[in-house]
Amino acid sequence: MSGNIARSSRSTRRTAKKTSRTTSVTSGGGKGQLHRFRVDSVEDSDSTEKESSSDEEERWKDTNRASDLPSEYWHIQKLVKYIKAGNQTATIVALCCLKDYDLTTQINQLAIQDIGGLEVLVNLLESNDIKCRLGALTVLSAISLNTDIRRTIVDLGGIPLLIHILNEPMRDLKTMAAETVANVAKVRLARKLVRKYNGIPPLVDLLDVPMRCLVTVWDNLNEDEQAVLTMAKAGARALWSLSESRHNKELMRRYGLVPLMGKLLKSVHIDIVVPIMGTVQQCASQPSYQLAITTEGMISDIVSHLNSQNLELKMQCSSAIFKCASDRVASDMVREAMGLDPLVSILKDKTVRENKPLLAAATGAIWKCAASDANMKRLDQLKAITILVQLLTDENDEVLTNVVGGIAECVKFPNNRETLRTSGGLPLLVDLLNATHPPLLENVAKVLKECAQEPESMKILEDLDAIRLLWSLLKNPNPHVQAYAAWAMCPCIENAHESGELVRSFVGALELVVGLLKSKDNLVLSAVCAAIATIAKDKDNLAVLSDHKVIYMLAELVHTTDDLLRENLAAAIASCAPYGKNTHELGRLKTVTPIVGYMVSSNPRVHRTTAMALEKLSEDPQNCITMHQSGVVPFLLETVGSRDRALQEASAGCLQNIRKLALRAQEHLLGVEL
Repeated sequence: MSGNIARSSRSTRRTAKKTSRTTSVTSGGGKGQLHRFRVDSVEDSDSTEKESSSDEEERWKDTNRASDLPSEYWHIQKLVKYIKAGNQTATIVALCCLKDYDLTTQINQLAIQDIGGLEVLVNLLESNDIKCRLGALTVLSAISLNTDIRRTIVDLGGIPLLIHILNEPMRDLKTMAAETVANVAKVRLARKLVRKYNGIPPLVDLLDVPMRCLVTVWDNLNEDEQAVLTMAKAGARALWSLSESRHNKELMRRYGLVPLMGKLLKSVHIDIVVPIMGTVQQCASQPSYQLAITTEGMISDIVSHLNSQNLELKMQCSSAIFKCASDRVASDMVREAMGLDPLVSILKDKTVRENKPLLAAATGAIWKCAASDANMKRLDQLKAITILVQLLTDENDEVLTNVVGGIAECVKFPNNRETLRTSGGLPLLVDLLNATHPPLLENVAKVLKECAQEPESMKILEDLDAIRLLWSLLKNPNPHVQAYAAWAMCPCIENAHESGELVRSFVGALELVVGLLKSKDNLVLSAVCAAIATIAKDKDNLAVLSDHKVIYMLAELVHTTDDLLRENLAAAIASCAPYGKNTHELGRLKTVTPIVGYMVSSNPRVHRTTAMALEKLSEDPQNCITMHQSGVVPFLLETVGSRDRALQEASAGCLQNIRKLALRAQEHLLGVEL
């Protein structure tokens, strides 16, 4: 180590990297008068008087600040000066004294930063003296809780030095380096640099702890085992911070993180489980991790920690389940591990209501788990729908989104629709149609779509003017909101009292629906076609739709290969074709042959609506000829034997029309011959 750290050339270079520093220049206004200004915020001035006034103000602020500073500020700065100018022994003593101060307070952190102490501390990481490096790391790990200091450490080139220490054998150094990385890696650039300098493998290696250390309480471990656990905790915290990067997650998986996480989740030491669980829930957003979490049997360990008294751990566990339970296997594993009960208990606990992250995670976990019929039975036994309705008054958008998502899964069962209605949930849901959060609006539309199938609920929705509010969502810029609003309108229009007149009472409503057929989103197009198919059942509405050229808009979509769009597009054509000359016009627009091609789909729902469309189109003789030439007859002969009555009747009707045309043609030919 150099005898005089302050004079090191490396320190000088790093000090020059500071983005904000003061510089003295000679003003043009007076002889040799010096003025100070910040080079990163220089402003042009028209007179030296303005500069002088600004300078006086800055000096007054500095004087005022100095008078408010505590004595610790000056003591810390004095110690930093000793570190800068002292020899090796003085540096070590000053670092030891520096650690005695509370370095987590902002004023003490500023004391180090203001005098240029960060550059010195980062330089000490290259020292040959282990005590100097350990002391510097101890200070850096404490002050790097400050966001500005984290960025400065990155700018000073601290990341490569920290990673170099992680590859060294000394355990204490690696622990403190990992702690510092855990704080600094909250900066995006730092996460990238750790990956660039290959810092992930040594951090993953820190988690390889003997099982005895994990399952033995702290007091029964010897000093060496405690040091191993402390190092693992620091490594877990660092990986938790790094897991915010998608690229880092993939590298961590490749370097064998998943088995180690499964092992550490069995630990009795909560301070290790929390950061590991945090890493698990961060990584659970990736499909590869979701599969690994399931196959490694981590679900049962995650569920076991739901009963912990540590709220942070509960939140991380709930969040991990939220992300994994979209997979049916994982969802069933949560139930089998008795995980639904503690999740519902979290929602029942009124002391948790102010803890929005925990509440959002638990409601999200229930939402995803409720997609399973078996899970839904257990949730019904726990009266989950009633608890979710009580949470509809929450003010947090994320919580509300998950609550309504859970209700949307519950009301797929008739008994829960009744519970929702009798518990006063419908007015609360309709009020949420005035919200602005797109995912929340999507889920509200899903709930209303299910509830509209029940006559009693439909009457309430009509009284609350829910259909008008749903229609207004078609103007929302978010495609998913548009799509789910259109889906919800289908049962609402179908089951509403005097629905045809109701639709016409909305000014510009039908024009808006037809306009959405220009959307580039297939989900929106599918939903709008379904809505048109329902609206067009009323003759007056069909007339208005035809005036808005709906036939031409539908004809432009017939070449789609998306089965969902094919299904609903065919239904819309079947509803719109009977009006006026629409059937003939659809044939002229060359829609028949592409629609016949829908019959090759493997989806039986596509077959049903396609047959319905072909039956209506076959009312026109020219269309019958086109269908026959397109080879539709073999398909219709097959579907006419279907167990689906609607498909069977539509296929038979289409064949009948083709056969009638053939008979008329045969009779005509016979008449000509006679």
